[in-house]
Amino acid sequence: MKRDEFIMVITTCDSREALLKIAHELIEKELAACVQVLGPMNSIYRWAGKVETAKEWLSLIKTTKVLYQKVEREISLLHPYEVPEIIALPILKGSESYLSWLKENVVSNG
Repeated sequence: MKRDEFIMVITTCDSREALLKIAHELIEKELAACVQVLGPMNSIYRWAGKVETAKEWLSLIKTTKVLYQKVEREISLLHPYEVPEIIALPILKGSESYLSWLKENVVSNG
């Protein structure tokens, strides 16, 4: 098992329900092994030249690097934002048993 094959994709939304829908779709399609939805939290950001504050939820999506494009496409299709936050971070280390479980619970061919 290569250590650089695993990623965590992050997205946020102003609706817990929207993220739960995205989470279920990613799991059903085997594009992610696990999706956690956390929140609410306060987000402060610049949009259309103004500083905005919003209550949002955070989603942590565990998957593989080879599936990233499909995960991004699925999030983009289902996400209500004009420009959704979709960021992938490498999983540099993890327990062998967890990473094996992750790999077994996503489609292998990307």
